[in-house]
Amino acid sequence: MTLISNEIEKVRAFELPCGIWADGDYSGMPRLALVKWKSCWPNMFHQVYVNGRYAGTTTEAGQEQLIVQTPLSSKAAVRIEVFAVDAKAADEDLGSELDLSGWQSGRSKISLLRSQSLPIGGTIEVYSDNGTGEIDYNNPFDSSVINIWPCWQDKAGFGMSSFGLSDFGRDWAAGAGFGKGRFGQGQFGPDTDTIEWTSPQLQAGVYKFAAKVKDQAGNQSDGSETGQITLTPAPKAAEHLLVACFDKQTNQLVLNIS
Repeated sequence: MTLISNEIEKVRAFELPCGIWADGDYSGMPRLALVKWKSCWPNMFHQVYVNGRYAGTTTEAGQEQLIVQTPLSSKAAVRIEVFAVDAKAADEDLGSELDLSGWQSGRSKISLLRSQSLPIGGTIEVYSDNGTGEIDYNNPFDSSVINIWPCWQDKAGFGMSSFGLSDFGRDWAAGAGFGKGRFGQGQFGPDTDTIEWTSPQLQAGVYKFAAKVKDQAGNQSDGSETGQITLTPAPKAAEHLLVACFDKQTNQLVLNIS
């Protein structure tokens, strides 16, 4: 594992104010927070992940603070994690190494195979049952579509697509597969690239999703459906916490929620 979490402690997040009044009240700056920590890795860079997503990397080794973006909604708690990484991996998104099985995000992630047989100019539309048990194919779940080939050079091989619209041979620079990325971390071969789609935060429930491929002529494939997916949003963030008492003997802090 490239991410190092041990010996990183006292992780704290502070909302950045955009104005402080004379009485001490302030106006918060949406989506920005200053994250601070203590680390025993002075020769390594540090990465911050918010709700399992890469949020940023320190600019210097040993740096112990970073400003990151946080979700705009205050209805759910935010999970902030800090990891030490080697300099060679400092700018890489290593979120795939995180174990999010115990974290309740209320989001669903769907992985789709980006096979070379899919058409240039094609798109994917995602549909959902909205928790009803029956997928609504008349209304796409997401108003935006997924471009299968954001860059036409990603589609490989002379004769494997429209003439002049792909790289020549099997030495294409942008093709996926063995050798693109860290050894053992990527897929092998040109037909093992994937597309990932993540839903917005949804209410607690059991959902099903489906995907359809559409070409430039408007022809659409049959829907490829998922199984049932149970989603549980993260708990609501605690607000208005007040210190009731602190026992020095037991090192116990009691908080009240007003």
